[in-house]
Amino acid sequence: MELTDFRNHPRTRVEDVPDGLIAAVGANGEGKTNLLEGIAFLFFLVSPRASSTEPLVRREAEAAYLRGEIETAGGRVLVEVEIPGHGANKVQVNRSPVRRKRDLRRQVRAAFFGPEDLDVVRGDPSQRRRFMDEAVTSLWPLKESVLTAYDRTLRQRNRLLKEWEGRGAPKELEAWDSELVENGSALVRHRADAVARLSPGAQEEFAGLSGTGLACEYRPSVWGEDLEEAFRIRLAERRNDELTRRTSLVGPHRDDLELAVRDLGARAFASHGEAWAAALCLRLGLASAIQAEVGEPPVLLLDDPFSALDPRRGGQVADRLAGRGQVVVTVADEAHVPSKAEAVWDVSAGAVTVRGGG
Repeated sequence: MELTDFRNHPRTRVEDVPDGLIAAVGANGEGKTNLLEGIAFLFFLVSPRASSTEPLVRREAEAAYLRGEIETAGGRVLVEVEIPGHGANKVQVNRSPVRRKRDLRRQVRAAFFGPEDLDVVRGDPSQRRRFMDEAVTSLWPLKESVLTAYDRTLRQRNRLLKEWEGRGAPKELEAWDSELVENGSALVRHRADAVARLSPGAQEEFAGLSGTGLACEYRPSVWGEDLEEAFRIRLAERRNDELTRRTSLVGPHRDDLELAVRDLGARAFASHGEAWAAALCLRLGLASAIQAEVGEPPVLLLDDPFSALDPRRGGQVADRLAGRGQVVVTVADEAHVPSKAEAVWDVSAGAVTVRGGG
């Protein structure tokens, strides 16, 4: 695995990454999270932390380069990425150009947890919709087209409503209604399936960690035995409201994921530690669902997962992670390095030194 001019890493190279639990340890600001982000980019072809690639390129460098060889049940997969300061990334998989993220994601699987995941529990519904959509594309990379089709339809329909001059309903609205129903119903079904698959694992992890239950239920804005018909009925019911507010009020962009701890809404009533544990367990539940789907565990990348947990619960999480395939965790404190780590990477000033595990 190699990172060149990525964030604060001028050149980082780690040979023979072992299976099992790996701890990257270093003080804040030394580059351990950047290291994890670079590994994640090799799987996702996007950063889990930044919306653009510009900040990923080390200052004064023209481009960043990532390279990693990933062992899968189907064989080794070599991923090479060039990230320019501006413009499109160049990606090669096994020396052949790749232009679509899903073409890589079908071959290699990973799950990423970071402190930002607390927003899935504490934040507004858009954060939970984003998580559900990430679950869909993680489980079924080819379903990314369903998300893009719905987003495109929603944007076009909203533009039509916004530009409407206020005399009768826009004549093109009926056609966009049909697309919204078709694409929205497909997305609702995929979200429901994804949540159904990840929830049992998330609940099991949370119960083992806290001894209490975690409720995790999909709350679509439209549902019914005949989903398309229910969608059309709901659109008709909200037609006047949509014309008044000049925006689409029905569809999966209004969905939510209901999370509760001890039968109380997690967003409002969970403690910080409970909310953190719930966010972590959602990602672990997704990892379990991916394993069930593809027949092998995804690589787990966890940024500072123990920081909001007490020592006992942190130790419990570490023990459970040790049996989940290849797992890379970052920790800022030497005391948080798991005793079952197969290897420890010391990270300092954008450089990595490998030492033996505990």
